[in-house]
Amino acid sequence: MWEGAETDIDRKSSSISKIAASNAAVTPPKAIPRSSVGSKTNLEGIADINPDQSASENKVGDWRNMRRIIAEDPEWSLATVPLLNELVIKHIVQNFEHKSDVLKKLLTKDQTKVLAQISTDLPLKVTALLIDDEGFWERCCRARWELCDVSCHGNSWKCMYLERHLQQLIELYVPEATDTDEIDDVLTLSSNFIKKIDIRQLLPPVPTVSKAPDFDEHSDALSDTGDELESDHFNFGPVLKRLPFLEEFHVTYGVRDCGMNFEWNFFQFTAKDCLQLSECIAGLPNLKVFRLHKSKVDDEKARVLISHILDHPGLVELDLSHNIIGDRGARAIGKFLNNHSKLVKLNLCDNQIRVAGAQAIAHALTKNNLLQSLNLRLNRLGDEGGQAICRALMKNRTLVELNLCGNDLMEPSAVLMSQVLMQNPQLRSIDLSCNRLGIDGGKHLQEGMEENETVIHMDLRLTECGQEAEFCINQILLRNQEADRNKRIEENKPINAVFYKEKMEPQAAHRFRLPPAAVLF
Repeated sequence: MWEGAETDIDRKSSSISKIAASNAAVTPPKAIPRSSVGSKTNLEGIADINPDQSASENKVGDWRNMRRIIAEDPEWSLATVPLLNELVIKHIVQNFEHKSDVLKKLLTKDQTKVLAQISTDLPLKVTALLIDDEGFWERCCRARWELCDVSCHGNSWKCMYLERHLQQLIELYVPEATDTDEIDDVLTLSSNFIKKIDIRQLLPPVPTVSKAPDFDEHSDALSDTGDELESDHFNFGPVLKRLPFLEEFHVTYGVRDCGMNFEWNFFQFTAKDCLQLSECIAGLPNLKVFRLHKSKVDDEKARVLISHILDHPGLVELDLSHNIIGDRGARAIGKFLNNHSKLVKLNLCDNQIRVAGAQAIAHALTKNNLLQSLNLRLNRLGDEGGQAICRALMKNRTLVELNLCGNDLMEPSAVLMSQVLMQNPQLRSIDLSCNRLGIDGGKHLQEGMEENETVIHMDLRLTECGQEAEFCINQILLRNQEADRNKRIEENKPINAVFYKEKMEPQAAHRFRLPPAAVLF
């Protein structure tokens, strides 16, 4: 049985082999193309097809080169459809100028997104009273000005923007030519946020042009001597009375970068200007700092100004530096110091105060018990005026900082100053530079410093005191500075104890924070 089956199988296999041989003779085997080099080959010798190679050979069939018909809408996109919340925020940002009241109805996180996207060019009537976010006002400041020091404006970006905006409007205001409506609108919106104004220039009225030019020598002489018609500047009365929270006011009556268009009336602080400004200052009870410098304030104008602020309730700092105040103006200032004023800092640098004015100020120092800083640098006190100031300091017990630089002081003033160093325990900073004290004066100052433990700064440059005296005085200053540092550490120990334990656990540097009153070693 099995033998018959085997013979049948042999017959069938032999017939199949014959058929295969005949087919091979008729159709030769297909050659493998060179492009398939590197492709896999099966056991029968037929190359496997690589999809990427076939697609590169047949670009018509590549799906990446096929034309995709998605829709007839040209704005169609395959991007993910944004959330409805994002679409609403985008719509609010685009229409914020016309529908800004919707901001208060949003959630806090949505308000943050809107404020981060709205334009910084929106008008103040939209943003001033509505937006308090510091991030938005910081973007506004940096977009408008290159230099932005927010520390000069109470660390508030909103106050900084509104104050500098008003300042720019005033600095570019031309009397009798500029409309005041814009300034009125800004004051209506920002009066409650303005605490400091720093006016660096004031433009005079536009001079009337004559029909024919006048080039005679007489007019040139008048221009050279400054004998021109006076012209009044911007009137601060309507502005300052609408600023109830103003604390600092700095102003300069002059023009910046006038170039070849220079005229003397650009820098004239007229009598009318002085009267208007004095009345404004007297009407600001919250004002603490007033600075009127580089404005050619003379004795008469200084007396008018002092007469109006004689009973000012809150002024603590007065700066009249870089003017032309003489002895009569200094007497008025001395009267102001005697009249129970609250002045703590007085700056009269670069004026024309001589002996009589120095004696008046010295007399005021003997009675004043609040003034802590006095700057008389670059005046003309002379040796007599310097001695008067030194005698007053033997009685005064509140002054901490004194600047007598460049006042033609000599050895007699140094002798009295050495006695002040021995008797006055309050002085901490003294500037005597640019005075001809001499070697003997330096020795006297050294003797006084040897018995002093409070002065931590003394400037003796260009005084001809001698290297030996300067070296010894500097060593004593280092000793006093170290003692002062140790004293402050002891005073702050109770405060530091709240923040530190006796054995502090180690922690990462980025997590370490000093307390507000900590003293660095």
